Amino acid sequence: MHLLLVEDDQRLARVLRRLLEDDRHVVEHAPDGETALELATATDGIEAVILDIGLPGISGVEVARRLRGEGRELAILMLTARDTVNDRVVGLDAGADDYLVKPFAYEELAARLRALGRRAEQGPRRPDPVLAAGPILLDERTRRVTVDGTPVDLSPREFSLLECLLRHPGQALSRDQLLDQAWPFAVAVTPNAVDAYVHYLRTKLGEAGRWIETVRGVGYRMAGG
Repeated sequence: MHLLLVEDDQRLARVLRRLLEDDRHVVEHAPDGETALELATATDGIEAVILDIGLPGISGVEVARRLRGEGRELAILMLTARDTVNDRVVGLDAGADDYLVKPFAYEELAARLRALGRRAEQGPRRPDPVLAAGPILLDERTRRVTVDGTPVDLSPREFSLLECLLRHPGQALSRDQLLDQAWPFAVAVTPNAVDAYVHYLRTKLGEAGRWIETVRGVGYRMAGG
């Protein structure tokens, strides 16, 4: 992959760059948020950003927000020394696809990059900002969901699960696939959590919840494909 590594700790940046290049990644390095935004704009072909939150000047969270605000279809893996639920939520809501807490093993970073690469191969991150099935409409830009025009208040996880199902209409998705695509890796969950959140989602969607079909022995799918 063509990576942008945004890390102000020069020693860590050197080590990570060497290891990533040994894994045959192409790596650009930015020591601060301003440089990161400049490189992301000026460099063609960047596929993923490894982004430290605690940067001098423009924070990593703000860098992620600006990249997403520009519609950049880049995978973003955030690095941070802070491990509270609120910190993870802030980073993920800013547009991060995954979250890794320092200190970490390089093998874990490499595995998460591979997972992000697999997601990218499935198609563009945001090919269509508005997704629909029957009376259900989901607008990614405003993070608004409606059923027959009536707003539905969903939690961030319910929203991500619905988004995943809407992106694959008619396709049976296993619980593991839904976990991989709709849950951040930093959150420890089991496949049983999918069943619970599908139940919550169906309840909030009301009659439209029937569009989420159970596929016996597999998982779930969104009707309509």
